[in-house]
Amino acid sequence: MTDGPLRVVVADDQILVRTGFRMILTAHGIDVVAEAGDGEEAVEAVRRTRPDVVLMDIRMPRLDGLEATRRILTGAPGEPRVIILTTFDLDQPVYDALAAGAGGFLLKDVTPEHLVAAVRLIRTGDALLSPAITRRLVERHGRGGHGHRAGGEHREGSRPAPAAGTGDRHPDLTALTPRELEVLGLLAQGLSNTELAARLHLSETTVKTHVSRILAKLRLRDRVQAVIVAYRTGLVSPTGQ
Repeated sequence: MTDGPLRVVVADDQILVRTGFRMILTAHGIDVVAEAGDGEEAVEAVRRTRPDVVLMDIRMPRLDGLEATRRILTGAPGEPRVIILTTFDLDQPVYDALAAGAGGFLLKDVTPEHLVAAVRLIRTGDALLSPAITRRLVERHGRGGHGHRAGGEHREGSRPAPAAGTGDRHPDLTALTPRELEVLGLLAQGLSNTELAARLHLSETTVKTHVSRILAKLRLRDRVQAVIVAYRTGLVSPTGQ
């Protein structure tokens, strides 16, 4: 969903937060198609309005943001991108939501400029994850099999990845071309499509094609899960950033 006006649902139990976000987004030409005060309202609003992006508070009555995110990201065609809103960047539910398929998170004290940029960025398929947050995400979910569908053996990522073509790597990674492995490694470092294109001297369209093929070959929902796989397999190391 990258054509036409950007459509957003804002879900937060504090009306002042919803109002503030709506005013900021609307002032920048972004269409807030619905607001929700709890998780159940958020799920219903998404089903009714089919937005591109959902700003989802993690702590809400009746149904929290984590379960609402899970219900929204059911694999149905045209599912939106979810940005988790939180007060603290170390909330355990934030990591659970990311592993469930959310595309990233923002602190509630985000600047107006960053909010607008984040909503526009995530619509293109990029993830809102800094390398530091990525490392903590992997540390929490890299041991229990959460966050990806590829299965297979698990590594702590404490040493460099083995050479391509050996059997000592996640079986699914053997399906990737050398260029796709390179893209996955850089993606895991938190690079956006624009940054990947500049680093690899490719067009953004070509980069998007590589990312799409990586997700398809590894049977992953999105870039967040691809990042987890990159760390778990030792393709990149948390200590190497």
